[in-house]
Amino acid sequence: MAKNKELKTNAMRILDRMKISYNTYSYECDEFTDAQHTADQLGFAHEIMFKTLVTVSPSGEYYVFVLPIDDELDLKKAAHEAGVKSLAMIHVKDITAITGYVRGGCTAIGMKKQYPVFVHESAQALPKMIVSAGKIGHQMELAPEDFIAASKGRFCAIVRD
Repeated sequence: MAKNKELKTNAMRILDRMKISYNTYSYECDEFTDAQHTADQLGFAHEIMFKTLVTVSPSGEYYVFVLPIDDELDLKKAAHEAGVKSLAMIHVKDITAITGYVRGGCTAIGMKKQYPVFVHESAQALPKMIVSAGKIGHQMELAPEDFIAASKGRFCAIVRD
């Protein structure tokens, strides 16, 4: 008789290896839904749920930004933090090729390559934050400091005022 194997994404395996504590949440979802809908479906406050956005510089370097789901990335602030002249959002069709994750299941932990990661400073004040677990229909909750450690990121101001 086969055992029911618990889903483990690349991000979860990395957290396990680092001995970082996290909780996972699953929801029914066959295709991309926005983060606000996901937060509402799971009953989470929007302030603790974060989305992952990937940008590209004119020279082709990628940068990852993690921000509260109701906020908008300020590309000028983001470029300043990344130390580049400008940034643009990557095309949705390129997400999987660049990150190894799909739209709606993208997380800064365990991408194909280690890109610079910038997390909005509001996360520092939270005891826990919720991000995608690396697969559509799955979220994970962990301490912001642990997210920074696992993603090799840093806190900064990256959202529009």
